[in-house]
Amino acid sequence: MSAVPASSRWIFWDVDPEGIDLERDANGVLARVLERGCLDDVAWLMKTYGLERIHAFFRDVWAPEISDRTRGFWRAFFEAENETWAAPP
Repeated sequence: MSAVPASSRWIFWDVDPEGIDLERDANGVLARVLERGCLDDVAWLMKTYGLERIHAFFRDVWAPEISDRTRGFWRAFFEAENETWAAPP
């Protein structure tokens, strides 16, 4: 997969964005962008991973860095109100 675009690298301020493998690190990339990114960053995320992968992330992965408020926003945004999303361990 392609690298993190220059416009989104600020989200990964504490790691080397060149070292990010978009397949291996998908859950971390998804969590950071969905919690901290702007809509342009999320548009890149949707092009990179697709809507189904984003839904699967919320359904199958509990990412503690995503706040309940953010999780609720994306649930409405992605029209996933009827889906069961991962609960805290």
